[in-house]
Amino acid sequence: MMAWLQSIEGSAWAVWLKESPSLWGYTTLLFLHTIGLSFTVGPSVAIDMRILGVGRRIPLAPFDAFFKVIWIAFAVSAASGTVLFFSDATAKLANPAYLVKMTLVCIAAAITIAIRRRVFRPAAVEVDASSRYLAAASILCWFGAITAGRYIAYF
Repeated sequence: MMAWLQSIEGSAWAVWLKESPSLWGYTTLLFLHTIGLSFTVGPSVAIDMRILGVGRRIPLAPFDAFFKVIWIAFAVSAASGTVLFFSDATAKLANPAYLVKMTLVCIAAAITIAIRRRVFRPAAVEVDASSRYLAAASILCWFGAITAGRYIAYF
């Protein structure tokens, strides 16, 4: 596996991506990754905060429309993140901050799916204690993933 990752890292496009002064290389991918993450985490946290009771007078049902934005943005972030990963794959896999980030992103995505299924059922929109626990865990995972992502550069 490491040999395969090293061959990808050493490919012409990966070297160009890392070393090119062009704005269309690493900078653009990092920008797309950040925008995707913003439009994934922002609406997710807004939904989580509403589930936790912030803005109780705002109906919860219309928040369901945000899930389309969340998943499109997640796809943008995942695609750009994958390309960024392949530009330095062996170092990323050895970086504990990267592993923590990816673990938290996977957990947060699973929680987002669970919240959609539990709270935004076709029959009724309800918030129970377990939904509030999921919302709190979602916020912690997303902010933990962002923090770990920032720490990648320092490990």
